Amino acid sequence: MFKPIKPFKPFKRNSQRIEHFEQLERFEQLTAMPYSTANSIKIYYEVCGEGFPFVMIHANPFDHNLWMHQVAHFSTYFKVIAVDIRGYGRSDKPMTPFSLREMADDVLGVCRDEDIEEAILGGVSVGSGMALLLGLDHPEMFKALILVGGNSGGAGSIDDRIHGYTKIGVEKYHIQHLKELVAPDFPETKLGKYLLNTFVERDPWLNGESIGQIFRARGGTDMTPRLESMKVPTLVINGEYDNSLKAGQCTAALIPGAVHRILPKTGHACCIEDPAGFDEFVIEFLQSHGLMPAGPNP
Repeated sequence: MFKPIKPFKPFKRNSQRIEHFEQLERFEQLTAMPYSTANSIKIYYEVCGEGFPFVMIHANPFDHNLWMHQVAHFSTYFKVIAVDIRGYGRSDKPMTPFSLREMADDVLGVCRDEDIEEAILGGVSVGSGMALLLGLDHPEMFKALILVGGNSGGAGSIDDRIHGYTKIGVEKYHIQHLKELVAPDFPETKLGKYLLNTFVERDPWLNGESIGQIFRARGGTDMTPRLESMKVPTLVINGEYDNSLKAGQCTAALIPGAVHRILPKTGHACCIEDPAGFDEFVIEFLQSHGLMPAGPNP
């Protein structure tokens, strides 16, 4: 018998925040939130809207809410599936080694559970690495790729990130990492403070060693030699201050017919910094390939 969920009150102490998330987990057990169990890993995802599937994969160190603006916008045109990758959000936090392909297989498991045979696929940072791998391995399934960051090799600063999450710890390092992934002035704006804090508030769900394994998985995968064989139409988006800008430009240059766009005054997490500008790039690209509906779903 589960205890009733207490009314929400502002957090005064970290212990209260932990208690709140424990209550939320009990609530989810009672309400049967959607999970996939591919690879014996529990993967949480949310579905919104109807129409052609649009699967969204987030970045380190966020969760599926990195796509909050795009879910709200594109769910009026598509069936949007936003995934919490392993190590984040409500998904499992494995601490033993795993590969980027296993992480990509988690997404395939979600697609199978939702009876998805074809989809548009978007990914940010490590999510773009997963999307790139899925596009290379399953060109028959994915009709367009939207890569944010778009590094095809092992991502940079791997050792520093692993040290930060496993030695310094999530509570101190997470906010530092988040601030490094946006434009320099964004964390000091009212919107920036609010948005970044929404992810920091979920620290009790995170495990530093599990996050370290994600960086190890990403750092151990180089897809650059395969880029010229990509058959899926690809859009690569980078922010003006994105630490992956050069890598994204390289990826776009090596993929036949790929389009590269730079979003001014944004960083690596440009989809949450300037959602209107970001969505314009995506819509323009999808329209060019006949994948954007003429109007919202009825």
